[in-house]
Amino acid sequence: MVSACRRVGLPIESLAPRNAVPVNLAVHTLILVLLGLTSVISLTFIIERGWALRRSIILPQPLVDSLDHCHTRANVNTVLRFAEHHKETPLARLTTTAVEHLEWAKLDNVEALQSRARHEVSQMERGLVVLEIITGVAPLLGLVGTVVGLIEIFGTMADGATEASKFADGISTALWATLSGLSIAIPSLVAWSIYNKRVETFAIEMETQLDVFLRRQYPNENGN
Repeated sequence: MVSACRRVGLPIESLAPRNAVPVNLAVHTLILVLLGLTSVISLTFIIERGWALRRSIILPQPLVDSLDHCHTRANVNTVLRFAEHHKETPLARLTTTAVEHLEWAKLDNVEALQSRARHEVSQMERGLVVLEIITGVAPLLGLVGTVVGLIEIFGTMADGATEASKFADGISTALWATLSGLSIAIPSLVAWSIYNKRVETFAIEMETQLDVFLRRQYPNENGN
């Protein structure tokens, strides 16, 4: 093909795809837009989950204290009033479920409570899967952006039109995509780890609180 071009007087450069640079530029721009969108989504979920997973939202201290002081069924109405006052919290909803089923056998009450607890835990975990996905996707997007940039740089070098300084500048620009991906992934990973551990801790604390509560309400069935 090269010899044929020479015979007919065509420049060898005509063999290179003329739309390669615009295509690479479009892909690189798309990657940067996706990285920007990913960073916004990550920041949104980090802030939202940080606000939603506060101790006062999950385990309101007045309700915890009322459970600690409820030793007999004579004090259940007090617990129920505190649960009603904090009805938007997971612990209050679980407490209400336990109180409403006190006339049931203990095992049946525990089963109903466990079913409700699984739902509450899933609600607390809402959004964490997004942070987990971003942790994996953001570096890959950055890597794709860098590879596209390098392809464009080496394509320009093939034409012999790239100086050393321009080549170094192009490499530096291409690597910014990888740095951007890592800058998004690292905070997402840290937030996911912290929030995941927080959900686990809250779940254990709620289980402990309600287990003690039920043991006191079923003094004759503590062997079950």
